[in-house]
Amino acid sequence: METAALFLIVYQVLILLYFLFLNITYTIITIYAFLFIKQSSEATPGLSRLNDLVSLSNLRPISILVPAYNEELNIVNSVRGTLQLQYEEFEIIVINDGSTDNTMQELHAAFNLVQIDRPPKQTLETAAVHNVLRSRSDPRLWVVDKTNGGKADALNVGLNYSSYPLFCAIDADSLLEPDSLLRMGQQFLIDKELIAAGGAVRVLNGCTVKDSQVVEVRAPKGILSNIQISEYLRGFMAGRVAFNEMESLLIISGAFGIFRKDLVLAISGFRKTVGEDMDLVLRLHRHCVENKIKYKVRYVPEPVCWTQVPGDLLSLLRQRNRWQRGLVDSLWHNKVMLFNPKYGKAGMIGMPYFFFVELLGPIIEFIGYFGFILFFLFNLLNPTYAALFFVLSIAWGMWLNAAAVLLDNFTLHKYPRIRDSYKIAILGTLEYLGYRQLVTVERLIGTFQIWRSHWGVHKREAIVESASEVAKP
Repeated sequence: METAALFLIVYQVLILLYFLFLNITYTIITIYAFLFIKQSSEATPGLSRLNDLVSLSNLRPISILVPAYNEELNIVNSVRGTLQLQYEEFEIIVINDGSTDNTMQELHAAFNLVQIDRPPKQTLETAAVHNVLRSRSDPRLWVVDKTNGGKADALNVGLNYSSYPLFCAIDADSLLEPDSLLRMGQQFLIDKELIAAGGAVRVLNGCTVKDSQVVEVRAPKGILSNIQISEYLRGFMAGRVAFNEMESLLIISGAFGIFRKDLVLAISGFRKTVGEDMDLVLRLHRHCVENKIKYKVRYVPEPVCWTQVPGDLLSLLRQRNRWQRGLVDSLWHNKVMLFNPKYGKAGMIGMPYFFFVELLGPIIEFIGYFGFILFFLFNLLNPTYAALFFVLSIAWGMWLNAAAVLLDNFTLHKYPRIRDSYKIAILGTLEYLGYRQLVTVERLIGTFQIWRSHWGVHKREAIVESASEVAKP
């Protein structure tokens, strides 16, 4: 009995210490991000001023790569929105990755495609390419039809056919704000050491779309979507801002990022993994350090990409399983960076955070949940301790969610209606009452499934145009 009591005490202390470490880390990151974003937003020029600043500058042209697999519902809206971007010179390359639905038919009908002879400019090894097509209605649009090979392979095909020194990778169900490319592109003009930059990714669910652009930002109806908004705000508004300022940013979202093509080609493009976005950034860190190249990887909060999040639980769990598999695989493939001062703050701050918080987090959380249940069943759990721990964890989680929403509302003002911010903050607190536990279990499963290469696509929903456009008799 003495051994059991000692084990219980040690267990409770370790779980409590990890809980404190985790939440204090999140709190520091949130406060740090608030101070930076407030200062940054006050200094950020508006669109008209931005145009004045860069109108006479030699902005580098950009190739926009859009990998698409079974995207018939949204590919046309996404491409139309991208064609409206306010940027001097760009091309769009949609890579149809062996879709089995009507993705190609939708592209043909909307953009009047014609087959054309265009040899690849680079020679990254990829799955077979069948056809290269170009739009008669807008010659900036290219479509490459290929055998299915996965997202990384599709992006490598896009690199092979791209013409410009910078490339932007976006998802096929996303909508970029009109000035997003301009805001990102000017970063590469200002800073010659910049090799990769990521913008903010926000939840499209609930927003009003007209002419393939987001015209009104609203909170969605569903609880699941609102919880994910609070997660995205924590991750992008707090986490990435803080790591950006600490020069230890290790991930640029696959939904929206710009990269120097020469360096990506130097590391043989995207590696085939379900976490190709994080893996690419890690390998760029390694390449630049090992070849003594001065470089910077940045997160820019003002440019925004709107993307759909899963609206059903099964799709959500598949997504989080894939994210965890990608995380584990990327960290393992680049494990030489962990606690290695050679790689600077990326190795000494970024890698330890992702290892101890993101990789080990689901394992430790699951042990905590399982232990609480087990000790409760055997009447070994101190009810006072359990109640206090439960209340503290819920309250702290609510504070972190509310802080992320307030951070967004007080700085970038993306949700103009205050009741939308309240709705997200309130519904976001439900994350800790079942949602987080389910996601933790799925992430735990994903941790030990890194051998799986299956993407696990979530169920798509069509991007609906504004009611005035679609609600016709």
